[in-house]
Amino acid sequence: MSEDTRSQYERVLAGDWYEGDAEIAALTRAAQGRAERFAELARGDDEAAALEALRDLLGSVGEGGWIRPPLYVDFGRHTHIGARTFVNFGLVLLDVAPIRIGEDCQIGPNVQLLTPIHPVEPEPRRAKLESAEPITIGDNVWLGGGVIVCPGVTIGDNTVVGAGAVVTKDLPANVVAVGNPARVIKEI
Repeated sequence: MSEDTRSQYERVLAGDWYEGDAEIAALTRAAQGRAERFAELARGDDEAAALEALRDLLGSVGEGGWIRPPLYVDFGRHTHIGARTFVNFGLVLLDVAPIRIGEDCQIGPNVQLLTPIHPVEPEPRRAKLESAEPITIGDNVWLGGGVIVCPGVTIGDNTVVGAGAVVTKDLPANVVAVGNPARVIKEI
């Protein structure tokens, strides 16, 4: 049996179990530095420089997309924001796996998009193993303040998720969902 020779970050990119190491720590520190630079520039008068810093932080930002700082990321570059999407203060993007947010979305304050997964079994968890599953948010979605979206979740187009909901499973398009765990209460 051959030993896996991939770096821990290569395992991250593949969606496999990995252990944090110096390379991953350096990448997350660099992302935090880019997030701080974005926040600093966003407080100033040079909107073009702030947008450039946001685009440097994230994987992509569509035309007219904006995030109000503070913004917290693991890697930043694993996140993609669609055109005309607006995100309010305090977004947490634990983007170990890709996070894709569609166009024309509205995201309330203090929303958390969490891709990491930790083992349920005690020994692998003690060994600090982690993996992640992507999050996909369709077009024209509204996430109310304080919504938490868990690993591997897809939210369909036009869906509204009420404030404080915890989304643990996929939500279809064109519905309103609320609660913990989030459940569909009506179609729209």
